[in-house]
Amino acid sequence: MEMGLIMIDIRDGYRVLTLNRPDRLNSFSAVMHNALMAALIDAEADRTCRALILTGAGRGFCAGQDLSDRVFTPGETANLSVTIEQFYNPLARKLRALPMPVICAVNGVAAGAGANIAFACDIVIAARSAKFIQAFAKLGLVPDTGGTWILPRLVGAARARALALLAEPVSAEQAEAWGMVWKTIDDAGLMSEAHRLAAHFATQPTAGLALIKHALDASETNSLDQQLDLERDLQGRAGRTPDYREGVAAFFEKRAPRFLGRQ
Repeated sequence: MEMGLIMIDIRDGYRVLTLNRPDRLNSFSAVMHNALMAALIDAEADRTCRALILTGAGRGFCAGQDLSDRVFTPGETANLSVTIEQFYNPLARKLRALPMPVICAVNGVAAGAGANIAFACDIVIAARSAKFIQAFAKLGLVPDTGGTWILPRLVGAARARALALLAEPVSAEQAEAWGMVWKTIDDAGLMSEAHRLAAHFATQPTAGLALIKHALDASETNSLDQQLDLERDLQGRAGRTPDYREGVAAFFEKRAPRFLGRQ
């Protein structure tokens, strides 16, 4: 489709969204924020879209906030809370809540909010040349876009604290070893693997996968009793979907299931 700040490639059952400011390492401006949110909302509204790939154009995935948008006049004080509330928080919430799997293909540097946007996706695969950097401390800032929430859950408290305070880069191989990403892929094969995953999800019981996402997110703050109750309720919803009936029928008929996806 149109080669704007977000390139949208509509495939059979899924979409590829590509951050498209390669001259700025795909760093975020307000306009790109709006374009990405619009693309996510459009994909969610499309019942034929059952998975998403998020990646970046050029040699990097996303360098976070475009600091050229942060040029202040003498004596001016920044209010970054407004930017966070208007753009970054809604983006993190939208990625987590989308009722389909979201695959992030990190094709190069993912810095600051760019790294945390990647971690907000469901499955992160990284090119071998990729690096992840919590760059905020270098500017006297706090990791945002969910960084202080997700990092301890991915790598543990000690590593999360060091990553945030030192702002040192993490290689793709180290990110995989620490559980920050699902897999590291040779650069040339990154997008092939992303497409393979998305094509798989495009044939799966999408409504059930959305309930899995919901359950896993809730488990981060629920007690065991609360989570058991939630599993009960979500399983009741999953059991009422046509895809569950199709899955059982396919099992007994010894054939591949033909899932309809979102209901």
